Amino acid sequence: MSSIDLISSQKTILRALVNQHRNSEQAVKGENIANEVDRNPGTIRNQMQSLKALQLVEGVPGPKGGYKPTATAYEALDIQEMDEPAEVPLSLNGERLENANVEEIDLSSVHHPEKCRVEIHVQGSIQEFHEGNSVTIGPTPLSELLIEGIVDGKDDTNNLVILRIEQMTAPAEDPAQ
Repeated sequence: MSSIDLISSQKTILRALVNQHRNSEQAVKGENIANEVDRNPGTIRNQMQSLKALQLVEGVPGPKGGYKPTATAYEALDIQEMDEPAEVPLSLNGERLENANVEEIDLSSVHHPEKCRVEIHVQGSIQEFHEGNSVTIGPTPLSELLIEGIVDGKDDTNNLVILRIEQMTAPAEDPAQ
């Protein structure tokens, strides 16, 4: 299977479509995607034509119509489509985000404590995340890892939020087990 090389604007639009479709299970209107990615609805329509040609998107006609991602779209974005993904809670400034789930946690520069960063890949919109916001991730399903940090930056194309880690805890193993 050859991988599809998408330009960053296509990736951003496709990811917004996937996130909105996940939340509603309905066809997503171009205007909703335009609002999410802060682009003109005409631009979205043009990009959708090329994404349809790549068989990443299907158009749904009619008043309840819009766009739906194909299975190939998930592959192109390297997203595993799970029936019931494990819930990894995500809170922004103390408020639990209901339509967001942490897909992946990458610890970078852990050997350098003053510069300890974590990259979180998020399922759902990262529009609300801004530099300086406080974020809590977890507890994760198996290790019950809990990470608290401050938003240091974000990558809308890859739906990635970069945090400066303030505190990271995992419960100690119970020796009685």
